[in-house]
Amino acid sequence: MCSAPGLTRRHPGDNLARLTPRAAPTRAARSQQASLAAFLAQKARFDAMVAELQQMSDDHFGADPEAFLWARAETLAHWNSRLASVTDAYFKRGEFAA
Repeated sequence: MCSAPGLTRRHPGDNLARLTPRAAPTRAARSQQASLAAFLAQKARFDAMVAELQQMSDDHFGADPEAFLWARAETLAHWNSRLASVTDAYFKRGEFAA
């Protein structure tokens, strides 16, 4: 009988067979699948936001050309700066340059 909980020994080397690297890929594969699912969920969220941004742009960000105010331009400048930090980080520009 083996002293490790949950392991029974039929032959002297049986407990070693259960602890070999063959068990690790199963856990690694599950982890890989979970991380891929999480990534794909975040990508779907990102793609939905990009589609909404395109819709906002197509609608000229709700701005009425007849009653345009500086506040709309300021708001759009602020949004652009936030988006620029994302694109700059990905493309390694500006403060993110290597």
